[in-house]
Formats: sequence, structure tokens, C-alpha cells
Amino acid sequence: MDLKDLETKLKRIDGKGYGAYKELAGVYRFAEGELFIDKVQSDPFAPPSLLRLKISGDIAQIPSHFYSSFSRRIGLENYLAYQAARMAQNFSRKIGTGKGGIIKVHGPGQEILPRTALEVSQNGSLELRFFVGLPAAGRRILAKEARKILLDYLPKLAKALCYSHLDKTLLKAFVETNEDADLLRSKLKDLGLIGFVADGSILPRASGVDPRPASKAIPFKAPDSLAIEVELPNRGRIRGLGIRPGVTLIAGGGFHGKSTLLRALELGIYNHVPGDGRELVVTSPLAVKIRAEDGRKITGVDISPFINNLPLGIDTRSFTTDCASGSTSQAANIMEALELSADVLLIDEDTSATNFMIRDRRMQMLVSKEKEPITPFIDRVRELYENFGVSSIIVVGGCGDYLDVADTVIVMDNYLPQDATIRAREIIKNYPSNRLKEVQNPFKKPEPRRFAPQSFPKTPKKPPKAKARDNILWGKEIIDLSAVEQLVCVDQTRAMALALPLLAEKLKEGKNLVEGVSYIKTFIEEKGLKSLSPLPRGDLAFFRTIELATALNRLRSLKV
Repeated sequence: MDLKDLETKLKRIDGKGYGAYKELAGVYRFAEGELFIDKVQSDPFAPPSLLRLKISGDIAQIPSHFYSSFSRRIGLENYLAYQAARMAQNFSRKIGTGKGGIIKVHGPGQEILPRTALEVSQNGSLELRFFVGLPAAGRRILAKEARKILLDYLPKLAKALCYSHLDKTLLKAFVETNEDADLLRSKLKDLGLIGFVADGSILPRASGVDPRPASKAIPFKAPDSLAIEVELPNRGRIRGLGIRPGVTLIAGGGFHGKSTLLRALELGIYNHVPGDGRELVVTSPLAVKIRAEDGRKITGVDISPFINNLPLGIDTRSFTTDCASGSTSQAANIMEALELSADVLLIDEDTSATNFMIRDRRMQMLVSKEKEPITPFIDRVRELYENFGVSSIIVVGGCGDYLDVADTVIVMDNYLPQDATIRAREIIKNYPSNRLKEVQNPFKKPEPRRFAPQSFPKTPKKPPKAKARDNILWGKEIIDLSAVEQLVCVDQTRAMALALPLLAEKLKEGKNLVEGVSYIKTFIEEKGLKSLSPLPRGDLAFFRTIELATALNRLRSLKV
């Protein structure tokens, strides 16, 4: 069929009940490629219809060097999705009732991620997956308006993805930025680093709810003593702050950029779009942000390295609670991260439980260790690095005792880093804290947990659904991800929601959590993100299996 057949169908169903739109499902050829109408929404208020545009490599004519490697292809796909999203937004307008007139492409935000919105094949053909709200007045079909969308706007959208219509400068920037960031991150280990922040980076954001770069910000510049130079294939030689393994403190006065630097490192697990300001800020792929999370569910976690000898003889070697305190939640978050092989812990004093982070000498004198079940993080942080290779980057503003355990101390002054390591050692010498180390037993890394088959909601006809970036509805349960700060968009959460039943099936078979998420990782690497959904959809994005496990850990029906 071609677009004339589609036009004929539209004329036939004009003014009919909304269900007649289902006659449009099928494949239609046109000059630039093919239009697939895969799923038609059931009514104007239902989720929009699923559509695809396929453009052959001969028509698209994108030079092969733009997709010659995985890194370059992901950069190209994100640029094309960005281009399509902008154009779709220009075409999109509210028509009639419900979601009528909406044309939605899920392009990138500030991060470049593998996505299902647009796929480039090995021969250079393109497939754009997107959403359209078919228009109606009440529940009567508005065929004239639908024709404009399907027969006018969509061919123009397809044409806009062909090489002759692309912004060549921005296309090149997306591809090369992604390639450089991937290579830089892959070099961290060989360079003896766990993180890198390039000179000239813009770290502050426009606001707390706007992730774009601040318009008036001081460019980052590393002190000479901590500077590293790296050669990249596109940017050439760059200079920046190299963060070495061990315990790194980020100190400084309030509002001088401590948390801003840590936030950039948190999101250094992802690449960023050109112009974001953090294009060359990279962190170990296994870096995990740790915080207190009052009220979260904890299931069978061994928190005994941090919390032991609780009143009433509560066992902390397999600790379970429906409403965790700040200290128990932070301990569990660390142990769960270590279960998934995290190699860098990112901690901000502002979002930590004070009694978990430190007990100073005066408090030790007031409350004896025999009466205190918490072994504070300060007494485990060096052991984690020296015995297990787990580094920590910690923002401190009031816990000066942490100077005793630090390898590197960075002081942020008006958003610029200063190396204060030597000065910190002088302070330690002149002003000893005199606190006593409170470790009683050696730290033991957690064993992977196994979960009972009855842990998981039995809703085969209603799979888990992402309601927002920070929550998933699974059966009657809402999984709260509001404290999981390394998720950046709802497309990631939506993909995780689709992966949860697959993970649950593996856990029901007897696999432990590590084996289960490893299976999901391999499944996606071999079959692609799109394989998580039975229908081709363009609203899924890459997630780490660490975050997938994090979501499962917050399922309140979970049982070991």
C-alpha cells in the first residue's frame, strides 16, 4: 500500500466512531521510505498510537564514517532523534479531544544514551519510532486533521532526517563528543583515575529543575598539582582534574560548588550532548551515589559491618524493615551497591545521616561504644579502599575528622578547585581530633541475595509501568525511586519497568540478584533495548543494571 491507500481509508472513516481508526494499521510506502502504523490507540484519551518511519540508506545518504563504531552510531542516533524531536514539536498541536494532534519523538535531554527512538542499521538505513495522537471531536474521527499529520507532516519529518537536510556541524559535534567521552572513560583505569573533569567545563546548572548549563558560570580549571593531560581522537590534547582512587574529600564554603562538582561526577557515568558543559566529565561506570533514604524498604541486607548489636537482639546480618531510618538506609544503600560491584561511592554530607557518617570524640565519651550499635562510615572508608579497592568521593562541610582518612582534599573556592591536601595534613598534625576508631570486626563484602518466588506481583496482563522518572507501578505497588539520583529521565525508568518481569522470572528460577541482573545486561547487549517490548516503541533509554537492582530492592513485597 502507499499513501494514496491511506488517504482513501481516511476518507472512508471520516466522522465515524473512534474505533474505525484501527483500519489504518499497516505499512504504507512513500518517496522517502515507509510509514508503519503499528498500534492504533483505542480512544482519544488512551496512550497515543505507535508509528514508525523507515528510510533506506540509499535515501538517507548519511556517510558511513558517522556510524562506523558503536560510540559514533549512538552519537548519530541521538542527533537524529534530537532533530526529529524538534521538528515533531513544531508540527504537534492540540486538536479536538484527548491527545489528538500530538506528535512526540523521545529525543535526548542533556545526556547521550542508547535509545529506541531512532535506530541506524549497518547499511545506513534509519528507523524512527514515535507517537501520534489521532484527532477526534468527542469520539468522532477528524479525518481531515489526521490526513494533514499522516500525509503531510510525516513525509516532511522523514525528509528532514536525510543527510542533505541535516545541520552538518551539529551532527559532527554529537558524533565526536560521544566518541571522545567514551574513549576518555575507557582510559580512566590506565590513567590511574576514577574520574576526570576537563578544564573549561561548565558544571553549574540553570536551576534545580533545569539541567541545562547556567548562563553565567565560571569555567572549571584544575590546579596544577591535580591536573592530568589526555589525548582524544577529536578534541586532541585536553587538560583537567584527575581524581585518583582512594578517599577524596571535596570541601569549601557554602555555595562555592562542592555539591555541584559531586553532581557532575554522579552523572559522569553518562555522556552529554554538545553544549551541555559536562561533555568531558567522566566517572567510573560503576560509581554509585549513596545517601540516606528515610522510610525505604530494606529486604535481607547484611548491614552488620555498619550496624550491629541492636536492642532486642535484631539480626542485622539479614536486615529487613518496612521503614528504614536514615542510618540503616544509608548502610543498606552501600551494601546493596557493593553487592552489584560498585567501585566508587559518591557521598554528600548534606544528604547523609550524621550519626552514620561520624561520631566525634566528645560523643564517644558521652555514649560508650558498647551502647552504640553504629560503626560510622569514617571508620570503614579506608578499609573499603585498602582491602576491596572501593574508592569514596565525599563532600564535607562540617565533618573535619574526615581529614584523617583522606588521600586527597579538594577545596572549592568560587567554583574553582584548589588542592588542599598538604594543608589538610598540617591541620591534622596541629589539631588532632583524638577520636577513637570504633571498628570491632573486619569488613565483609555482602553475598548475593536470593528472593522468594512469591515476592513478585502476579499481574501478567498488567506489566510494570513507569508513572514518572521516580516511580514504577507494579501491580498495586509503587516503587519509589525519588532518592535514586543517577536516573535522569523517564525513558530509563520505563525500560527498567519492562525489564523487571524478566528479572523476576530469572530470580524465580533460583538465580541470585547478581546473576539475574547480569542476565538482563547480556539480554539487552545481544538483542537491544527494543527487545524489552513486544511492540516497537520509541520511549526507552539505557539504564545500568545497578539501577535495575535498586528498583527491585525497593519492592515492598520482596522477601529473601
